Amino acid sequence: MNIAIVCYPTFGGSGVVATELGIALSAKGHEVHFITYHQPVRLEALQHHSIHFHEVNIPEYPLFKYQPYELALSSRLVDVVKNAHIDVLHVHYAIPHAYAAYMAKKMLMDEGIQIPIVTTLHGTDITLVGSHPFYRPAVTFSINHSDRVTAVSQSLKQDTIRLFDIKTNIEVVPNFIDIEKIDSVGKPCERTLLAEKEEKILTHISNFRPLKRIMDVISIFERLSPEISCRLMMIGEGPEKIKALDYVEKKGLSDKILFLGNSNEIDKILCYSDLFLLPSEKESFGLSALEAMAHGVPVISSNAGGLSEVNKEGYSGYLSNIGDIDEMVSKAKNLLLNENLHKQFKQQAKKQASLFSLERIIGKYETIYSDAVASTKF
Repeated sequence: MNIAIVCYPTFGGSGVVATELGIALSAKGHEVHFITYHQPVRLEALQHHSIHFHEVNIPEYPLFKYQPYELALSSRLVDVVKNAHIDVLHVHYAIPHAYAAYMAKKMLMDEGIQIPIVTTLHGTDITLVGSHPFYRPAVTFSINHSDRVTAVSQSLKQDTIRLFDIKTNIEVVPNFIDIEKIDSVGKPCERTLLAEKEEKILTHISNFRPLKRIMDVISIFERLSPEISCRLMMIGEGPEKIKALDYVEKKGLSDKILFLGNSNEIDKILCYSDLFLLPSEKESFGLSALEAMAHGVPVISSNAGGLSEVNKEGYSGYLSNIGDIDEMVSKAKNLLLNENLHKQFKQQAKKQASLFSLERIIGKYETIYSDAVASTKF
């Protein structure tokens, strides 16, 4: 099958999932075409002969205050569908991708070409941007005119139904992790590159937006550090970083809290982490928590959105109410000061992550593609 994938090519969860899905589909014999404005960060050039990248170029015209990406994308989709004989479009994010895909579909129909659209909802396209009154009609239209719609968690599906007038069925297909790939990677041999031998390593990975509550992450660390020798690894970039850096410097914590920026070496960091912190205000799924669990790292998180579907309370980690730093600190201490319990949770975290293995999920998408293609032919 020839599959076109449209996604954001960034470090965000939706881009990572879309890229990993495409790589896995190509390994199963499908031809996969990524269509976006930049090569996805986790897509290695020429890593497989059945993976193709088509860049969306956006000409700049002084007439436009904001360049029309949706128009450029829909035109590029038409070209790729025709030239590569695409069977199905899989778009990640309702806006602008599903909206552009619908425009492309209508243009192709004028040429006698039928192309089904599979739309995957990831979170902020629904709960943040999409729910804004300016965008709600377009998002509703895009979802209702997709041939198949999936959401990455039951929580996100419920939010979508609550916020929009949805007429189509939404199937929950959770995000996934390549467990075999993680297990096959050789572990780095020097933990001392990150911390002293006796220090515990705490980790947080996000895009540092306000709803990730990275100041709560730092507060948890501050409360733990007087009793537990530890370091905090902050991976990511975003608008809250400067505020966090200023606070850390003011408090004299710069030698204990390390800001590592966006990284392609997440495996190396997580394999030696002792605890993962994710106190988010909103989280449609929690892919970074799943990545941590796949490395055997217990998770202390909020119970926001889909996190309770990923992080199993009292098994792979602990869940607390949003902003309840006291409870998060208490539960973190419980794990870090009890060696046997911590070891047990590490093993259980990995078992919980296996429920979201790539092998379990990819077949669901293949079935959805086949059904979408079959229904379009009639």
